[in-house]
Amino acid sequence: MALAESLVSKVKAAEWRDKAESAIKAGDELYQLERGPFEADLETKKAQVAQLQATLENAKLTTGRAQTLLGGPAGQQSTYDAAIANQRSLEAQVEAAQAQVQFSQINLDYTDIRSPIDGKIGRTAVTEGNVVTPGSGVLTTIVSQDPMYVTFPVSVREGLQLRDRYSKLGGFKAVVIKIRLPDGQLYGQSGELNFVNNTIAQSTDTFTLRGAIPNPLLANPSTSGGALRELTDGEFVTVLLEGVQPVQVLAIPRSAVLSDQQGDFVYTLDADNKAVVSRVKLGQTSGALVTILSGLKQGDSVISEGIQRVRPGQPVNPAPAAAPAKAAAP
Repeated sequence: MALAESLVSKVKAAEWRDKAESAIKAGDELYQLERGPFEADLETKKAQVAQLQATLENAKLTTGRAQTLLGGPAGQQSTYDAAIANQRSLEAQVEAAQAQVQFSQINLDYTDIRSPIDGKIGRTAVTEGNVVTPGSGVLTTIVSQDPMYVTFPVSVREGLQLRDRYSKLGGFKAVVIKIRLPDGQLYGQSGELNFVNNTIAQSTDTFTLRGAIPNPLLANPSTSGGALRELTDGEFVTVLLEGVQPVQVLAIPRSAVLSDQQGDFVYTLDADNKAVVSRVKLGQTSGALVTILSGLKQGDSVISEGIQRVRPGQPVNPAPAAAPAKAAAP
């Protein structure tokens, strides 16, 4: 910029912040810097252009006369060549001066700072009368509200599985995003994937995915009159990827799973109703159930109650598991 610092003459960012919603639209004025020095600089550059253009007009006349004299005895080629060189030099100076006018106009336009996006504005770092420079840092922060973006890492192995499973079913459109909030509740809106990073983080063997998810205003705003939304920028959430087409998997009660140094296992029954240790690989947990990726097949009998008393090879008298107790009404 032509001038290294400027005085803040008007701050509207604070006015937006004090509003109930703190919501602004793209193009809303946030700050206005002192325009006087920039306007004076612009007028100076325009005057320099006018001066050079006047000198250029005179140089063109001189070149024309020198060209006319070339046909007579008083004409000299060197005089004409010098006139041409002077004219072209002035033309270049006019173009440079016009570029300086454009640069000064840009600096003047920067004194009117407006919001580039729709969103919610945060606190302002300056007030009216402060001096700001290119090194003053962030004046305020505006966060887009709806939709919100959620970024999350996925291991290369899981990514390959997702690709193989959904690439023929529509790619991104075959997967929806669910979010579990920090308090454990499942967010009511669903999102969609829209970006996969093109590099893998060598330290974690993962790559980053991004999705967009709606973040509408809550139906019941706060009593203070502020318009609230469920999601907030920088919030940590748990991301769940779900296929739009259901996938059937085996699921057993989470209480039936035991662990030791070798991993997870369950007790199953053989043909003689004797307890057998079956090593399993667990998948996603949903409530009181856990999915089984490997180690069991449909029709296997799994011991889910009284497993603390079971030993491998011990005969068991099987019976259907008791239905889970329903929570009492408040």
